[in-house]
Amino acid sequence: MNKTITKCLAGLAVLCAIGGVLPASAQDAPKPDTTAAVVTPVEAPATTAVMPAATTANVAAPAAAPAPVPQKGDTTWMFISTVLVILMTIPGLALFYGGLVRTKNMLSVLMQVFVVFALILVLWCIYGYSVAFTPGNAVIGGFDRALLSGIYDPAKGVFAYAATFSKGVVIPEFIYVAFQGTFAAITCCLIVGAFAERIKFAAVIAFMVLWFTFGYLPIAHMVWFWTGPDAITDAATLATETAKAGWLFQKGALDFAGGTVVHINAAVAGLMGAILIGKRVGYGREAMAPHSLTMTMIGASLLWVGWFGFNAGSALEAGDIAALAFINTLLATACATLSWVFGEWITKGKPSMLGAASGAVAGLVAITPAAGFVGPMGGLVIGLLAGIICLWGVNGLKRLIGADDSLDVFGVHGVGGILGALLTGVFASPKLGGQGVFDYVANKASADYSIGGQVLTQLTAVGTTIVWSAVVSFIAYKLVDLVIGLRVPEEEEREGLDITSHGESAYHS
Repeated sequence: MNKTITKCLAGLAVLCAIGGVLPASAQDAPKPDTTAAVVTPVEAPATTAVMPAATTANVAAPAAAPAPVPQKGDTTWMFISTVLVILMTIPGLALFYGGLVRTKNMLSVLMQVFVVFALILVLWCIYGYSVAFTPGNAVIGGFDRALLSGIYDPAKGVFAYAATFSKGVVIPEFIYVAFQGTFAAITCCLIVGAFAERIKFAAVIAFMVLWFTFGYLPIAHMVWFWTGPDAITDAATLATETAKAGWLFQKGALDFAGGTVVHINAAVAGLMGAILIGKRVGYGREAMAPHSLTMTMIGASLLWVGWFGFNAGSALEAGDIAALAFINTLLATACATLSWVFGEWITKGKPSMLGAASGAVAGLVAITPAAGFVGPMGGLVIGLLAGIICLWGVNGLKRLIGADDSLDVFGVHGVGGILGALLTGVFASPKLGGQGVFDYVANKASADYSIGGQVLTQLTAVGTTIVWSAVVSFIAYKLVDLVIGLRVPEEEEREGLDITSHGESAYHS
């Protein structure tokens, strides 16, 4: 009977999430000087048809400009990038997390990551993409693309395209949907590491539905939604198009690939879960060492490889900015690995494989918001600082907070994401080798860039994400606990979730 009730309640949660949207909110007045190509754009409606030029009274009118057509190189790069993000989640993140837990909970973590990934992709295509990346208000979008409607017209045989950062350059909207869907999925999967080894599987599913709907989608819309650059020709059209964008986009927040949307957002949700669910049985008294650092090293390596799609793919084109994001991802991660290892070597006397893997992930996280905005030397500094500061995050800060964040989600993703988001405002400055912001009216880099002003904007984005995710997470956990219950019984936790929750074991003697 309890299983039947749990299944019904989980199904009800899905239905409620599909039918519910956040209330509309008044958007701030647009800022005419917000001209940067700072976030991932959304579809710019276009079709493969080219309309013929009109003629009147034997006088040929000027031919209409042909509709932009996707370049095969850009499209191919987006296919590759999307597959790379899938690789970094399953198996990358799953193995990274799985190796860090105890043997008795290995499969439970793999199962949570695998199923959450599948769940979010389904919700993304049903309503998530539309809510995050279509016009609505400054906080949330609408349902124009619900069930992916309007992207393909079978009667006419035409497809819609998505805008990129360059005027007149587009990609097929379907691959943009898939690419952004993998971002949403890995963000939810990251949360799993904070409450690993003691949560009910049904609670994980129900919480993810609620948090994805009311936590991830609004932040993605606020930071990343705009209509693309093609309609911007002068100050008036700039103001008009900016007014349609998300609230933090209007403010000028820079987040190239997800420092706020992905890492800070997930880390705060994870930390809230670790606090509300409570510490693992025996935490601080019993050994809880990782059962397979070999698996963790493999997972970290797959994360590093997949992250090139995550960061360089966010350029949406196979061009200069993708190359910049690629080299920054490579360099910052290497620097963070070294700074974590040497910091650990100095403070603890020995360098560890766990430290090297953790340092690599810290570097990947910190460079994510900055990847396409800063120069390589800015990336180097961000990586070096990320290794040292995230090392403190999983040791000193974790003790100060006092929560059992099982796999240090907040210490790495939260601290690294905050650091990277703030330093983006510093090193994006052209005076420090960065790209600055792009002026789509003048069609060149803006001459005006204030480090102090941009850091303040970045701080606004970070603070908004922390508060929003914390409030949504708290409510979602409390609702799930009230209806389903968050934590497994103590005897099941001691036996291990592999057997008690899934009836199988990762290893057999």
